[in-house]
Amino acid sequence: MDGMYDLIIIGGGPAGLAAGIYGGRARLNTLILEKSTVGGRAYTTREIVNYPGIPTTSGPDLTEQMAEHAKGFGVEIKREPVKSMDVTGDIKLVNTRRHQYGAKAVIIATGTSARILGIPGERELTGQGVAYCATCDAEFFQDQHVVVVGSGDQAIEEGMFITKFASRVTVIVLHDEGILDCNKQSAAKALQHPKMDFVWNSVLAEVCGEDQVTGVKIKNIKTDEITDFPCDGVFFFVGMIPETKWLPEELEKDSRGWLHVNDRMETNVPGVFAAGDVRDKYLRQVSTAISDGAVAATAAERYIEDLNDFKEQVLESPEPVVLGFWSPEYAGSIDAISNLAASHKVIEIDVTRKKVWADRYHITLDENTPAVALLVDKGEVVEKLDV
Repeated sequence: MDGMYDLIIIGGGPAGLAAGIYGGRARLNTLILEKSTVGGRAYTTREIVNYPGIPTTSGPDLTEQMAEHAKGFGVEIKREPVKSMDVTGDIKLVNTRRHQYGAKAVIIATGTSARILGIPGERELTGQGVAYCATCDAEFFQDQHVVVVGSGDQAIEEGMFITKFASRVTVIVLHDEGILDCNKQSAAKALQHPKMDFVWNSVLAEVCGEDQVTGVKIKNIKTDEITDFPCDGVFFFVGMIPETKWLPEELEKDSRGWLHVNDRMETNVPGVFAAGDVRDKYLRQVSTAISDGAVAATAAERYIEDLNDFKEQVLESPEPVVLGFWSPEYAGSIDAISNLAASHKVIEIDVTRKKVWADRYHITLDENTPAVALLVDKGEVVEKLDV
């Protein structure tokens, strides 16, 4: 192992950076691993106008400030792509190409990547006229004709940014004339933009060209007519997919690959949390990603504290101990534990506060079973006691 940390955060976008700030401030030894540019997809956003308290900023400016903020709390940020993870033990193992790191808790904040339609010519001409990031690539289309595929917020806002360089931007839209999937303000601006035009009721059937994009084939979904359309480049903005294919099978995902978490950002694996766009959620914005990161890091801090307490009080105890699980939700629960006639030290555990302890022994309390007591030695159950 090349390094041991309290907390490892995989992904350096807004969710990961916010988690780093909260983890560092809690004095957790924290490492952020980012495969490319710190700031994630937010870094590629030219203009951010809906971040509370900051009327106008850019993705690079905002995320660079976040990164510096995290570093100020002692957080390490390394540019290393994570290849695999082992989450089966109390110490989670995170493997990059050259290193292996260990941590008591891990936050997955890997975000999303652009969805690829897989139409003929798309993959073959990626980087030769096919692009997915306007901030990254728009400048290469100075005074050229560009096609944009999609009509959501990202497609329309990025399309307007591309007009700063391109001579003409044509947007391919699935819907009837005048109907866009973006917010109303962006739609109004785009529809009136002198350098933007729209092809309605249509989809892209093919990207044409040998070594460089020379045009596209556009299919009208109402008539099935296919039209050859000359252009110099194509930008695809047709949705995002979660960066979760590499995750171990122990982590539960839905059929689309999104991670499911509870309100504490906990996955189904103890000690593994998820934050930001990588999780199944209603709204994917910088502000919601930051909220996720703050919650995940705070929950991770509590988890690590419980893990340390368990090691000290149970695993390293020279004598067996009695673990008395109770809950303030059920009448008589604490009394049942307090009145235990035990010859060993009794550790009273409120399951609503020490979830790590309860999960380790699969404790579930209810009105019929308001308390449980276990005699354990070095963490192993010796006997279940009557309460």
